[in-house]
Amino acid sequence: MSRIGKLPINIPAGVAVTVKDNVVTVKGPKGELKQYVDPLISVEVEGAHVVVKRPNDEKEARSKHGLYRALINNMVHGVSEGYKKTLELVGVGYRVANQGNILEFALGYSHPIYMALPPEVKVETKSERNQNPLIILESADKQLIGQICAKIRTFRKPEPYKGKGIKFQGEVIRRKAGKSAGK
Repeated sequence: MSRIGKLPINIPAGVAVTVKDNVVTVKGPKGELKQYVDPLISVEVEGAHVVVKRPNDEKEARSKHGLYRALINNMVHGVSEGYKKTLELVGVGYRVANQGNILEFALGYSHPIYMALPPEVKVETKSERNQNPLIILESADKQLIGQICAKIRTFRKPEPYKGKGIKFQGEVIRRKAGKSAGK
């Protein structure tokens, strides 16, 4: 039996979970999220817990059991507490500014890069003297915030020689030695 799949999901106060036609809807103080669940997997709300069950031990059912339990758990956590990711820009002259939900990057290219964010994501930028600029993203949807972070990182991935680029705060970049001088 799946160790993750068989764990019940606790529903905190202020969060409502409903299941209708294989769609799980989770409402809470931070928003509302929906997730389609494969008909092979059954989701039941029992009091203050959500239980995910599978009909048999076939490979497909086992693989989806833990997946949908984890997705529903992430939704419950997201609407009650939310998710927060912090990105750091490392490099001379790298800057970021936001106007509403539009980010403007200066990353050493000949032009600025603009990125519009969906309304579900709250963004804040910090630029303090003698510190790297920060981008702080907050959302109830874990998948969406992770996808946006990945998209932002593609503008300038952290490189291993000087460590420049966009990285998560606290992420350690494996550094390489440069070319050693001749003979």
